Amino acid sequence: MTTMMSISDMYVRFETPFGLLEAVRGVNLEIPAGASVGIVGESGSGKTVMSRAAMGLLSGSNVRREGKVVFNGRELTAMSKEEVRNQFGTGMAMIFQDPMTALNPVRRVGTQISESLRVRLGMDKKQAMQRSAELLSLVRIPDPEAMLRKFPYQLSGGMRQRVMIAIAISCNPELLFADEPTTALDVTVQAQILQLLSDLRRDLKMSMVLVTHDLGVVANHTDFVAVMYAGEIVEQASTTELFANMKMPYTRALLESIPNIEMKSGARLKVIEGRLPNPVDRPKGCGFVTRCTYAQQKCHDEHPPLVDAGNGHLYRCWYPLGHTIARKQ
Repeated sequence: MTTMMSISDMYVRFETPFGLLEAVRGVNLEIPAGASVGIVGESGSGKTVMSRAAMGLLSGSNVRREGKVVFNGRELTAMSKEEVRNQFGTGMAMIFQDPMTALNPVRRVGTQISESLRVRLGMDKKQAMQRSAELLSLVRIPDPEAMLRKFPYQLSGGMRQRVMIAIAISCNPELLFADEPTTALDVTVQAQILQLLSDLRRDLKMSMVLVTHDLGVVANHTDFVAVMYAGEIVEQASTTELFANMKMPYTRALLESIPNIEMKSGARLKVIEGRLPNPVDRPKGCGFVTRCTYAQQKCHDEHPPLVDAGNGHLYRCWYPLGHTIARKQ
């Protein structure tokens, strides 16, 4: 299988008044051409920082990025900022978390969609507006010509997200990053947006990275899943293999925290007790040790490596699920 993007030994650190904050540490990930890869983890796990670092979107004098990113055979980390920027739109694109802040509130929808068409594809104003209407129709917005004349504040959250998707796919990118694309949307609209993204990926033959905190989201919309915790990948496998044979206690805890239709009314949701380790002062052992019901002394003392269980199933745990070890009471 051809690789669209390869991330090797990525570290992302931020200089802060409290010390060096390590947001991403030692991430290795391959995104196959034409596939959908889910990056899953709770808030603060490093998934968004990793995605933006891969695209070269992190900037600032306090940012320190290490590692190698190869996109379509070209090493992005060896390019200048201008060369990386030239990959945006036609090569890579991103759908950001909050469409209300990502869209310019004082510019009409048509102007915002057509901008990339004119800059990247060299279309004139008339051609760009015509194509913008076609894109709005492609993302299933009714009466696209009327939508072109509206401002973002006149749209619902779901419609704004569809506009963001139209902007992202306007120049036919080969790789699309979708960063929490269903945040703040109701359940029905979430399902519509996720299905839309899956359909567009298939029809436009794109690769896609779906960043989310919800394992339920990736179950039906990805081919591969990487679970992140405290800046590291702690489990990685094909989607089918991951759900059939989970190894990492954190992965199962994420799954169990999702509400399901079989729950009784008023039932308490399961939560993952505790919090992520301090990224400025990390423990020497497993980052999940203080929250794990299977933790032993070795978990406190030694940092677990990424182990290959076969079939490309990787996990980072001294005592994986199914291992004969007493559970904490």
